[in-house]
Amino acid sequence: MPNYVSPGVYVIEKDISDYPAQVNSSVVGIVGFADRGPIAGLNNNKATLITSQQQLIDTFGEPSEAIKGQALEGALEILEATNSMRFIRVASDDAVEASAAVQLGGCPAFLVSGTDSNPLLAGVGGVTTGIKALGSADSDTSGVRFIVTAYDHARTKIVDNKTYTIPRNTISVSASEGATTIQALSKVMGGSLDADKVGAFADANTADASSFIVGLAAGGLATLDVQMQVQDDAGAWANVAGLEPVTQLGAKDTATADAIVSGTSIDTTTVAYQTKSLFPGAGYNTGTKTDGSTSGISFEVLVNGGANTGLNVNDLGVANETFVAGATSSSFLEDQLGTTYEARTSDYITANFVTGTYTDVTPTALTSFEKQATDLVGSVTIEGGQGGATGETVNPRFVKLVQGTYNFAGGDSGIPTSDSDVATAVIGETKSDGGKTGIEALDDPILNVSIALAPGPGVGDIQAIQNGLITVAERTTDFLAAVSPPYAVGTTGDAINWSNGFATSRTTAINSSYAAIYWPWVKVFQVFDGKDRWLAPEIYGVRQMGVTDSVAFPWFAPAGFVRGRLTKPTDIEVVLNQGDRDSMYSGGNAINPIVNFPQNGIAIFGQRTSQRQPTALDRINVRRMMIYLKKVILASTQRLVFEPNDRFTWARVQDLINPLLADISNNRGITEFKVVCDETTNTPIRVDRNEMWCKVLIKPTKTAEMVIFELNLTSQSAQIS
Repeated sequence: MPNYVSPGVYVIEKDISDYPAQVNSSVVGIVGFADRGPIAGLNNNKATLITSQQQLIDTFGEPSEAIKGQALEGALEILEATNSMRFIRVASDDAVEASAAVQLGGCPAFLVSGTDSNPLLAGVGGVTTGIKALGSADSDTSGVRFIVTAYDHARTKIVDNKTYTIPRNTISVSASEGATTIQALSKVMGGSLDADKVGAFADANTADASSFIVGLAAGGLATLDVQMQVQDDAGAWANVAGLEPVTQLGAKDTATADAIVSGTSIDTTTVAYQTKSLFPGAGYNTGTKTDGSTSGISFEVLVNGGANTGLNVNDLGVANETFVAGATSSSFLEDQLGTTYEARTSDYITANFVTGTYTDVTPTALTSFEKQATDLVGSVTIEGGQGGATGETVNPRFVKLVQGTYNFAGGDSGIPTSDSDVATAVIGETKSDGGKTGIEALDDPILNVSIALAPGPGVGDIQAIQNGLITVAERTTDFLAAVSPPYAVGTTGDAINWSNGFATSRTTAINSSYAAIYWPWVKVFQVFDGKDRWLAPEIYGVRQMGVTDSVAFPWFAPAGFVRGRLTKPTDIEVVLNQGDRDSMYSGGNAINPIVNFPQNGIAIFGQRTSQRQPTALDRINVRRMMIYLKKVILASTQRLVFEPNDRFTWARVQDLINPLLADISNNRGITEFKVVCDETTNTPIRVDRNEMWCKVLIKPTKTAEMVIFELNLTSQSAQIS
């Protein structure tokens, strides 16, 4: 307590306004394969939060019969009933990122030079940088001009016989048309552009600070046609030999006043700009879907100005991301797109200069393309080339990405073919770095998953997968696992035998209050491929739990015609009669039937857990209430840890939990309760061990699963009161 030693008025604040925390009881965890999207356990990824059907498709792609299991189909159905899902994508070590090797090329270029008798270089008349026009030092009428025609990589004319004039008196100022228009031709990747200088690229290593004129497009088909003229004081223009084409090797050719130079190509087996999808998967491969629309990722290099390279990342044929590389001296391709997952700036791709395949070298960010570039990544070298007279340097070969659209290919989703490998991927593991894959990724209290499933046919060793899911549910006590017999298991008797461990695909019985079994499978029309498909019944068991939470509470039964009616399915795999349902639901059996009732339609008509012992936990509504209670109590009482273990804290615990249970009681979840946290639960030995115990007694509300009417006939003389 603070000490108050002088007169005054003091105010202190204490927060004793504790109340029960709010917990979402409808968070669904679903585990399975997909063609794209983050993989749990890879690059520190965990279960991905999905809040809408569109987000699911954008992140993990569309469902397909080629994808084993029905995680995507199930997620889409369940998201109709809840807006909170954790999708755990699984994949084998064979998963590969889709990629595209972007071609590098040289831009056509001219070195603006001169001779002793025709001095066009800097240093004349006191000008120290840029191009110096002919004429007397005090004349403002003389100048230099370039007549330019340029073609891009596709032989499309992008500059048509245009004249750029640079008056002598504006050679070294930025406001001149000449400075900006010539600079507009300076399409150099990583070039050192300066608006205060004429010319595209000033070679600071030479005494005369010569300038280059460079075409904006790269590659062998890019062309730059330039004619150079000078004007005397009388205003007359004449051709002058001041242009020296820069060859593929960077050397200077014979000076000329009028010439055409083509771009060059670079051997991409030596070096390429390799782009790859952020995550592995065939869903990033570019292709055409059955409806004619585009699928996958493509990387588009645009014809951009200055040192810039315009980049688009296209997904499904639409430019979803736009980047401009080389816009400033510190803005290069690596800075724009990121060379690694950790350094990513795109939601779709990473990219890097490499030799061979993407993984052959360790990426190192570029600093400039101005000079001869060496040791970019690993052994990659893009040579600027040396040429000209002894002691002269012509830098560089102006290298940019060749414009065009590069389609991604080669991606693999990592879906195994053997049953054992499928089960290994779906069950998952805890890795040495602490990351968790597959079902094991559900073991994370931060996720707040309350229901989980790994649905579908063709998912390998179904017994191992389901047992793994139930094991994690029991170990964490955080969620209810929903499972089902495989498709076409047979008759009702076959399904019962399967649940009891007397089948080829299941040799041990399912017996847990943390698991619920649904059967038979249901037929649903799939809009993505326009086909009717049989979907696993646990998908709809989980879906109706979400429906129940939205119209009632988790302690209400997710079954019957009020909360268990299914409107989307068109048929069920096996027609069940009353005898079938009796056998599935009694005699120690615990399968929740899905029934097609005449007039009333298809409905879930059972809400049993797979626990065989007759206790309150053999019902889904009770198990889900207990999962909910546990989470709320833990979230509400965390702040009491390290508080004094005395009657004041005990009373505080009761004040927290009693209103919670009263609210559940008022909403028909329990019929009676009592919270005990006093000397009887906190004995001296427990207090000495720094333990505080609280006992909560609950009478859960039972559901009316069998509604029975007794009809009594009486004689006319009987007295009815």
